[in-house]
Formats: sequence, C-alpha cells, structure tokens
Amino acid sequence: MPNERGRTRDPNGATAHGHADDRRADHRHPDHRLANHGHGPAADADPRWLGGALALIIGFMVAEVVAGVLAHSLALLSDAAHMLTDAASIGLVLVTMKLAARPPGGHFTYGLKRTEILSAQANGITLVVLSVWLCYEAVRRLITPSAVTGGVVIGVALAGVAVNMTATLLLTRASRGPRRSLNLEGAFRHILTDVFAFAATAVAGLIIVLTGFARADAIASLLVVALMLRAGVGLVRDSGRIFLEAAPAGLTPAVIGAAMAARPHVTEVHDLHVWEISSDLPAASAHVLVSLGEDCHAVRADLESLLSQEYGISHTTLQVDHAARPLLSVGPPPSGSGPQCGERAEREIPHHGPADEQHGHGRP
Repeated sequence: MPNERGRTRDPNGATAHGHADDRRADHRHPDHRLANHGHGPAADADPRWLGGALALIIGFMVAEVVAGVLAHSLALLSDAAHMLTDAASIGLVLVTMKLAARPPGGHFTYGLKRTEILSAQANGITLVVLSVWLCYEAVRRLITPSAVTGGVVIGVALAGVAVNMTATLLLTRASRGPRRSLNLEGAFRHILTDVFAFAATAVAGLIIVLTGFARADAIASLLVVALMLRAGVGLVRDSGRIFLEAAPAGLTPAVIGAAMAARPHVTEVHDLHVWEISSDLPAASAHVLVSLGEDCHAVRADLESLLSQEYGISHTTLQVDHAARPLLSVGPPPSGSGPQCGERAEREIPHHGPADEQHGHGRP
C-alpha cells in the first residue's frame, strides 16, 4: 500500500526485529514490564436479570412439554426443545461470566475471556443439531399427520409469546454496555427466535381449529427449524471468526495499514495483524519504521491514538524502529538526527504515565 509518506507490506512478508533497548528497559523496570494492560474482562451483564429470565423459561418449558404431549403437537414439543436450549444458553452465560471475570494469571495471560466465545459456539452448534432432528420429525409428520388439539396449541403458543417477550426484555436489561458480547448475543438470539416460533405455532393452531388441516402443525415446526438454523449458523460463523483470529467485522487490515503508513514520519508498516481477543476486545500489532532522526515514541503514541479513535482498537502492540540508514550517502547527516530509540527510552522510561500502563507492549 504505497503512499506519499510511507508504505506497508504484506503482514506475513517481513519479520519484526527485536530491540536491544527493550531488553535494557525491561531489566531496569520490571514493574513496568509486568504492568496490567487491561486484559481483564469488563462486566458485560447483570446476573440478576439473567437469573430471572432463566427461571421464567424453565418453568414455562416444563408446562409446554406436558401440553405438547397431551395435544399431540410436534410444534409445541419443538418449541419446548428450543426453550431447553434457551435455558442452557443462559446457564452458559452465567457460568462463563464467572470464568471470564477471573483476572489474568499463570499461563492464561488474557484470562478466560474466550470461554464466552466457547459458550456462543456451543449454543450455535446445539441449535444446528437440534434443527436437523426437528426437521426430520416435521417431514415425518407431513407424510403421516396425527390428530392435533388446535385449541391447546393456540393457548400455549400465545402464552409462549408473552413469556419469551418478557425474557427478551430481561436480557435487554441485563446488558450493561452499548454492545452485547457474543456470548450474551447467543442467548438473546435463542429467545428472540422463540418469539417468532411461538407466533407461527399459534397460527398453525388456528388453522387446525378452523380447517382441520393437521399438517399445519408440521409446517409450523419447519418454520421453527428454519429460524433455529439461521440463528445457529450465525453464532457458529461469528465465534469461528474469533477463534481463527479474523479481523473484526467492519475493520479491514489493508485500510488500517494504509492509514497508519500515511501518518507523519512513518516510512513503513508491516507485520500488521488485527484480531479479536473476545467479542468486546479488538487488538492490533504491527512493526513500524520511522524516518531517521524523528521521535519514534511520539510516532507510536500518534498511531495508538489513531487506532483507538478511528477504529476502536485500544489494545495495541506496536514495535517502532528507525528506518535503516542508506549504505552510501553524500553530504551531511540528516538534520535533527538525535539519539536512537534505545537511548531516548532509557531517559524517558522513569517518567512513564498512565498511558504506558495501558499500552506498554512493544514500547522501547
């Protein structure tokens, strides 16, 4: 990505080179080297609201299983099976919240934040597997329909709409931030899918009462299957992107690299990586070359500000070096050429401030 001020190279096309001055700084200031860099999770959801939604769903699910058996309704049993996955998804949210809240330590330098992503992926896989089984049962009912008590189906389905709407509101209140984590989003999608599923079941019950068309129950089940499959595939896709270290949705590494290379005094940006530690923690790392004689620490601070303000990436690891001197030059050395990064670092490190505590990785 060439431009008038600097250039970037393929993220895998070069190898970052370590600083000898980094090692000197580490030995001089071990406390700075081990400072907390914000890997701990933020509180994502209020467990009280989640607990209320879980109790509501479990209570209604038990009643729906009984009603489905008595009314011989596959649609009601399908909805009950989906509500079982709703309860499991909320339970996983509560468990993984506790795990993700543990501070980083030992071998887990990022803590256990990705247990939230494991939970989201488990929810997605469960939805996909369950939808396959329900699809088989629905097709079997289409071929050989059974008598269905339409009045019971309508009553239970309408009650299910009310229960799931209430649970949806509880999950909305549970979210403390402007954006739900993928873990909480998985539970939210489960319950929201149930709202539409119960609406379809109520319509099927009404058709059975008015026309006696028993196959409407199986058709409603197929609609539930389609909704479950859509939600499940979305969760598996989104969690898979995080596990495969893909760039966050909406962020293009090539665009970010070009913006970094266009900053003053930057001659080259390579080994650029943009990924997500978890759904609420994007991160970036890169090797940056700075023009000879320029303050590489000021350039690093400027790039961190760019990444944070323009792209929402506050966790950055930037290795900043001066560009190599030409093998042969005519005339005096570049004006303003001062001490190298390592020499500046030894004088500046004792005065590091709060910004250093948060973004200290790769600082010479």
